[in-house]
Amino acid sequence: MAKQFATIEDAHKRFIEDQSIFFVGTAGPEGRVNVSPKGMDSLRVMGPNRILWLNITGSGNETAGHLREIPRMTLMWCSFNTRPLILRTYGTARTIHRADAEWAGLAAHFPAHRGARQIYDLDVDLVQTSCGYAVPFMDNPRHRDTLDRWTDGKSDDDLHAYWAEKNTETIDGKPTGIPVVT
Repeated sequence: MAKQFATIEDAHKRFIEDQSIFFVGTAGPEGRVNVSPKGMDSLRVMGPNRILWLNITGSGNETAGHLREIPRMTLMWCSFNTRPLILRTYGTARTIHRADAEWAGLAAHFPAHRGARQIYDLDVDLVQTSCGYAVPFMDNPRHRDTLDRWTDGKSDDDLHAYWAEKNTETIDGKPTGIPVVT
């Protein structure tokens, strides 16, 4: 199901550009993990390993605080109205503020917005796609039954074998704690 890529391929870029919402995830060394939905015309894929994101003023600013401590960032898109697909980009990001020399050149990639407070420059080191079978349709809300049908086609032993093969470690090799039934 999940596939990893070293770069943002053309098909990934088209998928990203077709989505009206994305999610950003960051965390400091301690405390809470932040996951936040983003939209508007505020994201640009600049190349195979680079994304710019214009941050508009919101109720919080967790991402900026987290990046000061640990520069890692994950962005995620999922299809709510076409083929089932989830795409994540993982990498390290830096924050550009209005007073920084780079601001004008980078901000020129976006429509002007008075509420723009930061630009995040993400250096992507991993792209991952996964099925998205359980993500609901949102253009015409209804249950997407693809994952149900996939699961129904498996025995308990098949599912346990799948977990043992695909779900016991993160992409970084960390244990997930899922029990392996033999």
